Amino acid sequence: MNTIREAQTWNAAQYGHNARFVAELGAAVFDWLSPRAGERILDLGCGDGFLTRKIADAGAQVVGADSSRELVEAARNNGIDARVVDGQALAFQQEFDAVFSNAALHWMKDAPAVIAGVRRALKPGGRFVAEMGGHGNVADIVTALLAVLKAHGVDNAAARSPWYFPTREEYSELLQAQGFGIENIALIPRPTLLPGGMRGWLETFANPFLGGFSDAEKNAILDEVTELLSHSLRDSSGRWSAYYMRLRFAAVLA
Repeated sequence: MNTIREAQTWNAAQYGHNARFVAELGAAVFDWLSPRAGERILDLGCGDGFLTRKIADAGAQVVGADSSRELVEAARNNGIDARVVDGQALAFQQEFDAVFSNAALHWMKDAPAVIAGVRRALKPGGRFVAEMGGHGNVADIVTALLAVLKAHGVDNAAARSPWYFPTREEYSELLQAQGFGIENIALIPRPTLLPGGMRGWLETFANPFLGGFSDAEKNAILDEVTELLSHSLRDSSGRWSAYYMRLRFAAVLA
């Protein structure tokens, strides 16, 4: 059981209910992008196209890219030119004025491959503007998951994590190694209310931790994680929050 890991899967309706805040809280990084009419922009990890639609409405020619077929279909239903793409193996060549990404890069653990693909996709002088989970993101949730999994016999539960949460310094070095000049980069704390509660959040985002367990065992594990976190992340009114740390940056290809 220790080596079994499930791939992350997405349900568009579940995502819209439990994770709409992800796109809604992307206004700040959208402002850093400041899309202009006539630009050609790639939205890397577009999800169901909520922010992609905003980029298009600003007058840009936008392409959405995501690894989830279901979310790509939802984006297409929103009028987006969306494609099923592996963000760690981008094949675009000097096609875009900007690459934008919100809350997706931390799902792509081969960061050097992602940045190299973005560099290839950009025209000379193109910009890379993104926000992702940064160092310390949802640390309490991750700690609770690892503790409960260890109690259920998983000795190396950390290997199941699908996430990459870099420091500001680490990601700066990766960008610069690929020829990007950094205009702005910041690690930003953002406590976030969870509309679907902790259980909804776990059911949406944490399934890679649960490989090898039966449905009954998965439910028991999620119940235990939720109970463990209730003492610190649920307020007196029953509202749940998660302590997000967001790494936001704007970089320009030399």
